[in-house]
Amino acid sequence: MKGSHMKWVGAALALTLLAAVALAEATRPAHHHRAGMYGGPMVRVFRQLDLTDTQRTQIHQILAKEKPAMQPLMRQMAQNRYQITQLELAENFDESQVRSLATQQTQSMSDLIVQRARIESELVRVLTPDQKTKLSQILANHEQRFLSHTQGQTQSPTPNQ
Repeated sequence: MKGSHMKWVGAALALTLLAAVALAEATRPAHHHRAGMYGGPMVRVFRQLDLTDTQRTQIHQILAKEKPAMQPLMRQMAQNRYQITQLELAENFDESQVRSLATQQTQSMSDLIVQRARIESELVRVLTPDQKTKLSQILANHEQRFLSHTQGQTQSPTPNQ
């Protein structure tokens, strides 16, 4: 049970970090076009959807609008992680402080997941029905690869005979 829960937390963290990277990449100034909107891992999925110029503009506007809401959450996550690291390096381990920071980190992660889901919902509304179908297929393939990868890691290797 704990292992399964940790996998989901890890997957949620990975998705959140992907969203943050995509958001940071998508809101770079226009002169960084090559590494800009389509440079982030999350937005790369949208590149496969053959977006129109209007759709690209709409997506860029949504991500730029949401950046101020995402930045404090990412900053809080980084600060909590730094503080936990400092406690790990301290001469005397203080479990109560780590638990307090872990609780804060859980709330920050929850807020970040909700924010990311809201942004992605806005992004999907820009797509045509065909693009939405293609997006669903791409995401299902990604999920299948992720599950195959994680299942392979949980199986113990068989000894050579």
